[in-house]
This record gives sequence, C-alpha cells and structure tokens, in this order.
Amino acid sequence: MTTGLDFRRLRLWELALAAFALSAPLVLPALAPGGPSFLRPAMAEGMEQPDVSRVVSVGGAITEIIYALGEESRLVGRDSTSTYPEAATKLPDVGYMRQLAPEGIIAVNPTAIVAVEGSGPPEALSVLKEANIPFTSIPETYDREGIVAKIRAVGAFLGVKDKAEALAASVEKDLDAALAEEGKRPQSERKRVLFILSTQGGKILASGKGTAASGIIDLAGAVNAAGAFPGYKAVTDEAIIEAKPDAILMMDRGGDHAASTDELFALPALSLTPAAKNKALIRMDGLHLLGFGPRTASAIRQLNAALYGKKTNASQ
Repeated sequence: MTTGLDFRRLRLWELALAAFALSAPLVLPALAPGGPSFLRPAMAEGMEQPDVSRVVSVGGAITEIIYALGEESRLVGRDSTSTYPEAATKLPDVGYMRQLAPEGIIAVNPTAIVAVEGSGPPEALSVLKEANIPFTSIPETYDREGIVAKIRAVGAFLGVKDKAEALAASVEKDLDAALAEEGKRPQSERKRVLFILSTQGGKILASGKGTAASGIIDLAGAVNAAGAFPGYKAVTDEAIIEAKPDAILMMDRGGDHAASTDELFALPALSLTPAAKNKALIRMDGLHLLGFGPRTASAIRQLNAALYGKKTNASQ
C-alpha cells in the first residue's frame, strides 16, 4: 500500500502542494501514524486562538456538538456523516470523513477545520496543511468520558469554553441517569447482542471489541456477542452460532440497502441463533446509535427499551 499522492488526479495547485509535502516530510510529524492531524487540542492550548468564523466540521458527533453549543452560524461545510440536525444537511458536503477531498473543503473557503480523530486520508490532510487552514483532531473513545471530553474539546477550539462546560454538565447528568438505570441489571440477565454492519454476498461483517457498536451495547446493559476479536470482521457461520446472540442490531439504512427481517434470519448462520427464534432484530439510526455525541443517553435508553421492553421517554 502506498502513502503517496495519486498525481494523475491532482490539479496544478495540488501538485505544488504535494511536491512540497513529499520533499519535506520532517515538517509534517503530526501526520505520522497515531497522529493524523497537525493541530491537536493539547497543542492548541498554548497557541493563539485560530479564526473560527468559517468552520468545516468533520464527523457527525462534532457537527451535533456545534449545533448544541448554538455555534452553527460558523459552519460553512460538513462531511457526509453529519446528518443531524436536519439543518446540517443543507450545508455543503465535503465528502466522507475518511475519504476527504481537499479541493471540496478549500472551495468553501474555511478559516478552520474541526474533525473527529481518524479523519483523512493523511494525503488530504497534508494538502490542507499547506493551504494554511487551522485543523484540529478531536479524540474519540466510545464511553461516557469520551463524550464529555469531546464536547469540551470542540468548545475549546471554538473559543466557547463556558458554553461547552454547560453542555458537558447537562449531557453528563443525562448519561449518568441512563447508565444508572442500566447498571442495575445483573450480568447473568444481560442479553447477547450481535451488531451486523453488512450482509453483502451472504457474508456477515460483525462488530468486535473496541468499536462504537460494542461501546453502545455495553452502555445499554447488554453483552457484545462478538467481543472476542477487535474491530470489524467477517465472521464464519460457526462463529455466529457459537456466539448465540439473543438479538441482532443493525443501522437503519432503509431503501434497497436493507434486508428484510425474514431475509436476514434465513441466512444459515443466523437461522440457528436465539435471535432468529424470537425474530429479535433491532434497527436504529446510525448516527444516533454510534455517534457518541450529545444524544447518546437517548440512544442508550432506546436500545435498552428494544432489548428489554422498557419504555423510554427520551427523544431522538
């Protein structure tokens, strides 16, 4: 796999930036593995506040936080995962968070970019670096602490720490209330949940440990049935049967992308599971379920209600 730029797809101005980036790798240490951005919150603390009057937001939760802070007037662009609130979808779309095109971002003339950790690719970030657009990467962890830290980091970057502290306190209180409800359930009574990302070609791509899906399953008082391996992985029929999921969890994609309940449980691996016996299939909005943003307490309650039959009074 190459880490170089594809020169066939670059325009003249992009070639100039790419040539500089490739000839001076030592000036781009923050783009090395483990540090994909060139301005992290810890670095930003000791630097002058950047101009954040025209911001591109990358990552659905980041965009949600900016709206929840009441700072949406700064936004001039967002990535394709930023679908909530609905008003965000009216902003120019600069592409998928992991496949950003620098020309699309530069076209909206931003003064700063704020992105969730893992956005890229590095080649695109290096071009943005040479365009002198301040960029910060917000750390991502799939737990209560990570959500609160994310809110504070976005607020610090935008220069609205007081607003961020107020939002963080409110979200933290809501999360604690949701987690207190689910924490009362004995481990022996917790259902086993298998999150399926796709079933393309009859092959099941499931979510292991260290993923957003595993994090939300745990917070909802359940057990990740595929928690023996890290990340997302195509699993064998035998492994799924041995996992014995009580319920299947999927993103609600809608349209032609979604298999029906009958089609899903007709797959050989799933047909022999406890989930198939009870037709226990849960579909939820992907960003609400996996975003780990201001609405996560609501997602915890909704998932818990679907699993255990409890009513939820939280809005999506």
